[in-house]
Amino acid sequence: MTDVVEQELVLTPATRQLELLRAGKVSVAELAEAHIRQIERLNPELNVFADFDAERVRAQARSLDAVRDGRGPLYGLPVTVKSSIATAGYRCEIGSVLHKGEVPGEDAVVVARLRAAGALILGTTNCPELLMAYETANDLHGRTRNPWDLDRSPGGSSGGESAAIAAGLSAGGLGSDSGGSVRVPAHFTGICSLKPTPGRVPGRGHLPPCVGPFSILGAIGPLARTIGDVSLLFRALAGQDPCDPASPPVPLREPSWNELRAHTIGFFEEDGITPVTPETRAAVHAAAQALRAAGLHVEPFQPRALEPLRKLWWKFFVQCGAMFYEPVISGKEASLSPIFKGFLTIAERSGKLTATELLSAWAELDLLRGKMLEEMRAFPVLLCPAAAIPAFRHDERAWTIDGETVEYLDAVRYTQWFNSLGAPAAVVPVGVSPEGLPIGVQIAARPFADEVALGVAAVVDAAFGYRPPPMARA
Repeated sequence: MTDVVEQELVLTPATRQLELLRAGKVSVAELAEAHIRQIERLNPELNVFADFDAERVRAQARSLDAVRDGRGPLYGLPVTVKSSIATAGYRCEIGSVLHKGEVPGEDAVVVARLRAAGALILGTTNCPELLMAYETANDLHGRTRNPWDLDRSPGGSSGGESAAIAAGLSAGGLGSDSGGSVRVPAHFTGICSLKPTPGRVPGRGHLPPCVGPFSILGAIGPLARTIGDVSLLFRALAGQDPCDPASPPVPLREPSWNELRAHTIGFFEEDGITPVTPETRAAVHAAAQALRAAGLHVEPFQPRALEPLRKLWWKFFVQCGAMFYEPVISGKEASLSPIFKGFLTIAERSGKLTATELLSAWAELDLLRGKMLEEMRAFPVLLCPAAAIPAFRHDERAWTIDGETVEYLDAVRYTQWFNSLGAPAAVVPVGVSPEGLPIGVQIAARPFADEVALGVAAVVDAAFGYRPPPMARA
C-alpha cells in the first residue's frame, strides 16, 4: 500500500474499515500496519500513547487473521483504550508516577467485551494525572497535543483518545467521563463521542472505581470520527454487567424515525451565566437548522435546573473528588504533577465537605434530578454547546469572551450538568473557529434514552461531520 492509500484507509470511518475487512479487500494485518505507520509518523509530535508496541499489534493481527469462525462485530478493528480503564497486559497508570509501571492482570468488563467482539487493541492512551483535568499532561508520559494545532490541548481527561482518533492513529476507542471527559476532547479535536447513561456501558474495571457519587457522575463511553462509529461501539459494548450494582438491565433499542420526530428538541446557545464565542453560538444555530430541515421539531428552551445541578457537580467532582484522593496522595505530594496540584488548589479554595454537607448534597441531587426530568418531559432532547470555547492553548486557564473573563472550569461547564443528571450526551463536530479549530455541539437526552441522543446526533453528523486535521494527511 502507498502512503497516500494508507492515510486514507486510517481516516475512513470504522464502519467502512469493517466492511473492507469482511469483504476481504484488506486483511487485519494490512489494516493494523496502516495504523502502525500512522502512529509512527505522528505520535512523536502528538504523544497520545501511554503504552504502544508495534510488534504486539502485529502479533494480534496475525492471530485475528487466522480466525475463520465466530468473528465478532468489531473483528479486526484497531482501537485504543484510555489508560484509566483496566486493559490486561498494558500499562494503565492513570497518568501518575504514583502508579508507574502498573499493568492490570485482568480486563475491565468493557475491554473484555472489546476483545470478545474481535477488536484489535493498539494500546492505551494518555490522560492527565488521576483524571482531574481538562488538559492531558502529566509527569509520567508528558503532554499530549492537539492534531489541529500542536500548541493547543486535545482536552481531558480522554485527550489521548481524542487526539489519536482525530488524526487516524486509531479507528475508535474508549474514554471515561465524570465532567465532560469524553465530550470536551471530542469537541476540541473535531470528532464524535457519547457519555452514556451510567452503567449502560459497564464501568467495572475503571481506575479508580466509579463509586459513591461517581456512580452517577461517571461513565465509560466511546469516541470515534462519526456518530455511526460511536453507535457501533455503543451497541457492541452496552449491556448489563450482573456484578455491577450501577449497571441497569436496559436492552438496546432502535428508535424509529417517527419516534425521533415525536420528540421536541430544546436548544440554547448559552446558559445566561458563562458566555460562549460567536462561532459556538453559530454552531448551535446551524445544528438546530439542520435538525429542522430534516423534519424534526426544534424550539428555544433553557432548563431552570442547570445551574443548581452544576453547583452540585462542583461539590461532588471537585470537593468530594479531592477527598477521595486524600489517602492515595498523602505523604506523596512532592510526586504530583503541576496539573493535579492545580486541581487540589481549586478544591482547597472550596473547602472540605462536612458529613452533613455531603448528606444534604446527596439528597438535593435526587430532588434536582427530578426537577430537571420534569422540565425535560416537554423537551426530552436538548441541543447546546459542548464548551464556551474551542481548544485552548496548553496551560491557559482564563479567556475573554464579549469583554467578560471566563475561568477554566466555567468554560467547560456546559458538559457538567449532564453528569449530575446521569443522562446520556453526545458531541458532534459542526463549526469552525476563526483559527480553524473545530467546534462541536452537544445533544443530550433523558437517562436511558442513549439511542435517542445518538439518533438525533446522527442527523447533525450527516449535515456536518468529521474532517481530518491537515497533519493527518501530510
